[in-house]
Amino acid sequence: MPKMIFVNLPVTDLKRATAFYEAVGAVRNPQFCDDTASCMVFSESIFAMLLTHDKFRQFTPKPIADARTSNQVLLCLSADSRDEVDAIVGKAEVAGGVADPSPKDEYSFMYGRSFEDPDGHMWGVNWMDMAAFAAQSDMANA
Repeated sequence: MPKMIFVNLPVTDLKRATAFYEAVGAVRNPQFCDDTASCMVFSESIFAMLLTHDKFRQFTPKPIADARTSNQVLLCLSADSRDEVDAIVGKAEVAGGVADPSPKDEYSFMYGRSFEDPDGHMWGVNWMDMAAFAAQSDMANA
C-alpha cells in the first residue's frame, strides 16, 4: 500500500470550502463526509480533510489559528499496521518529539496516535482496516 498524506484544514463554512476545493480540481469522496467534514481527493495518495472548527478541536488541544494571519496545519500519515503506528510514534519520541500530544484513536476499524515535532507541529499516524470500516458503514446505512 502506498503511503498517503491527509492534510486536515479547519474551515468556517464547510459547504463553501467544499465547493472551493471542487473548483480547484479535488473530488469529494462522500464515503468520508458528513456535516462536520468533507474529504477532498487530489490523487490516490493526497487528500484534504476539510473540518468544521468543532470537529478540528477533537484532534488538538491547541487553539485554531487564523490562517489569514498565521500558519496552521495538522498532518496525518497512513501506516500499514497498528505496529507501524506505534513504531513511527516511538521513533519520533526518540528523535526529540513528544509522543501522543492528542488522545489515541482506537476503534474497531482504525487505530491512530500522534506526535509533535520539536517545533510543535502535530502529526497523526493512522492505520485503518478498510474491510472492517466498509462493514461498519454498511451496517450503519442498513
